[in-house]
Amino acid sequence: MALLEEPIKGAPTLRNYIDGELVESRGELVDVVNPATTKVIGRVPVSTKEELDSAVSAALEAFPEWRRTPPLARVRCLFRLKELMEEHFEEISRIQTMEHGKTIDESRGETRRGIENVEVATGIPSLMMGYNLEDVSAEIDEYVINQPVGVFGVIGPFNFPWMVPLWFIPYALATGNCVVVKPSSEDPTCQAKVAELAEEAGVPPGVLNVVHGGRAVTNAMLEHKGIRGICFVGSTPVGRDVIYRKCGETGKRVIAGAGAKNAVLIMPDVNLAKVMPALMTSFFGNTGQRCLAGSNLVVVGEGLSESEHDAFYRKVVDAFVAAASKIRVGYGLDESVQMGPLRDRKKKENVIRYIEKGVEEGAKLALDGRNIKLVGDWPHDSFLNPTVFVDGSPDITIGKEEIFGPVANIYKAKDLDEAIDQIERNPFGNAASIFTNNGKWARELQYRVTAGNIGINVGLPAPVAMFPFGGMKDSFFGVLHPQGREAIRFFTESKVVIQRWM
Repeated sequence: MALLEEPIKGAPTLRNYIDGELVESRGELVDVVNPATTKVIGRVPVSTKEELDSAVSAALEAFPEWRRTPPLARVRCLFRLKELMEEHFEEISRIQTMEHGKTIDESRGETRRGIENVEVATGIPSLMMGYNLEDVSAEIDEYVINQPVGVFGVIGPFNFPWMVPLWFIPYALATGNCVVVKPSSEDPTCQAKVAELAEEAGVPPGVLNVVHGGRAVTNAMLEHKGIRGICFVGSTPVGRDVIYRKCGETGKRVIAGAGAKNAVLIMPDVNLAKVMPALMTSFFGNTGQRCLAGSNLVVVGEGLSESEHDAFYRKVVDAFVAAASKIRVGYGLDESVQMGPLRDRKKKENVIRYIEKGVEEGAKLALDGRNIKLVGDWPHDSFLNPTVFVDGSPDITIGKEEIFGPVANIYKAKDLDEAIDQIERNPFGNAASIFTNNGKWARELQYRVTAGNIGINVGLPAPVAMFPFGGMKDSFFGVLHPQGREAIRFFTESKVVIQRWM
C-alpha cells in the first residue's frame, strides 16, 4: 500500500450488529476522530439499554443451538475467521492507526496478537476435554465434562481496540458460548470489522453481537440477568469499584484487567547499547498507553560503591535521554514514525498535568516532551514527545500513579532488595522487568515480586496467546485471566458425573 493510504473513507456511521443484522441505533451519534489529523473519520452511536437488551435476547436465543454444535464444527468457523483476518491484515492494521494513533508497525503487531488468539482457540476440541477415572469405588466411574455457560459481555478498552476483545471472543465462541461486545467508543471500527468477518466465516446470527455505546450499555450489561459473566480491561477505579463490585453483587463471573505502574530494573552488568532499543519500546511504544508500559526505570547499584553507582546512574541517564530524544513522532501511517499521538486532546492534557506535578515535586526534567517536534505538518492537539524525569523516586506522584503517556521516571536503588521493596510498596502488580546477565538476580525478582507478568531481559513482558495475561494486586480483579487455558476455564463450567450401571 502507498504511504498514508487510509482505509476509512469519509465519516461512515457505525451500526450495531445484533442477531446477524446491522441495526441503526436510536441513540445519539458522537464523532470518531483521527488523533493525528484531527479529522472526523466516523460516527458511533451511544446505544440505549433497550438495544443492549435486544442483543442479549438474540444471544440467549442462539445459545442452545450453538452449544449443541460440535466443537469441531464451531472451530471450523474460527479457522475461516482466521483466514479472513489474514486476508484483511493490512486494512485492519491501518484502521487501528487511523482511530487510535499508534504507529503502523504497532498496529500490525496488535493485529497479529489478536489473530493468534483465534488460532489458539481453534484447538478447543482438545483443550476443552474433561478427564475421568474408572472404579473410583466398586463399579463406579467418575468423570468431568466442561460445558459452556451462556452469554458473556465483553467491554473493550481504547488502547488496544482490536486485540483485547480477542483475548476473550474466540475462546467464548469456541467453547460454545455467545457474546455481546461493547467496543470503546473512541475507536470502535475494529470490532465492527470483527463482526463483519465473523459473519462471513459462518458464525450464526446471535452468537456474536456488537453494541456500541458508553456507560449506559456497560451498566445494562452489569445488571442484565441473562449475562453470566463480564470481561473488562480498563482503569483500576472502574475495574475495581464498578465492574468487580457489580459482578459480585449480581453473581457474575468476571475478568477485570486494570491499571499498572511497571518498574524496569537496570543492573550493573548490562550492556546498555544492547538493551536501549528494548527500553525505548517499553517506555514509549504505543505512546505509553498500555498497561505493560515501562514507567519507572530503576538503576540498581548492587555490588557497587556509592561513587560507582553514581557513575553508572549517569551513564544510564545519558544513554536513555539520548535515545528518547531521537524518537520520531508523527502520524503513525508514515512508516518512518516511531511514536504516534495520544488518543485525544484530553489524554494529552492529563499527561501534561502529571509532567507539571513531577516538576512541582522536585524531579528534574531531562527531556521535556511538551516541546513538540513532529515528522510532518500535523496539528499538535494530541501529540507529545517523549518525556524523561531524572533524580525522581517511586514515592512522588509520577512514581506512584499510572500516567498512561510517554513519560519515564528514572531513579536509583542502592541494591536489589531496595528495588524490590520499592516495587512492592506500589499498589499495582501488572508487570516488572529486569535487565541482567546474573541468574540469581533475575530469579530473586521473579520469585519475590508480586506482579503477574515478569520480564527477564524483556522490557515488555506481553504473554503470547497460549499463556494467560497475568495481573496482581490493583492491576487485576478476578481469579482467571485472559488468553489460553485460563480463558477456556473461565468460559466453561465443570460438571462432575458419578456413574454406576446396575
